[in-house]
Amino acid sequence: MTDTALPAALDSHTLLVAAVIVHDTTAGHVLLLQRASEAKFAAGHWDLPVGKADKGEVITATAARELREETGLVADPGHLKVAGLIHGAWGVEAPNGFLTVVFVAHQWEGRPVNAEPHKHSRVMWVPVDEIPVPFVPTTRDALVNYLRGGPMVATEGF
Repeated sequence: MTDTALPAALDSHTLLVAAVIVHDTTAGHVLLLQRASEAKFAAGHWDLPVGKADKGEVITATAARELREETGLVADPGHLKVAGLIHGAWGVEAPNGFLTVVFVAHQWEGRPVNAEPHKHSRVMWVPVDEIPVPFVPTTRDALVNYLRGGPMVATEGF
C-alpha cells in the first residue's frame, strides 16, 4: 500500500477518519483514551486515539498526527498497518457518513501523556484481556477483532 491523497471516489461529504491501535505485544497491552465527561461524542467512554483527516491529508499521516496530538507518541506513518475499516452511515460530525481506517502501531517513540486534557480524562495502557467499558462500540469491535486475529470491515447504520 502506498501513501496517496484521498481518492476522488470518496464522496466529499463522507468524513474520513483514522484510528490507531497502539499495541505493546511484549507487555500484552494496548493504549486507550477515556473521553472527557464534556466530550460532544461518547462522553466518558473509552476509545482509541482517533481523529478526522484534514483536507488532502494522506490517511497514514492523519493517523500519526492524531496519535501524536492525543498521546504524545510519535509513529512513522510508513510503519502503520491496516487493522480494519469502519463505514458508518452517519455520525455526530458526519451526517452523510464516515469511513474510519483503523491502523495498528507496533513501533513508536515517546511515553504516552494526556496531550488533550480538554478532550480526554485519561490515557492508559490496558491489558488486552481487560478492555474496559463503556467503550465506543465501533472502535471496540475493531480492537477486539484485531486482537482475535481477524480482519474487519464493519458497516454501521446501513
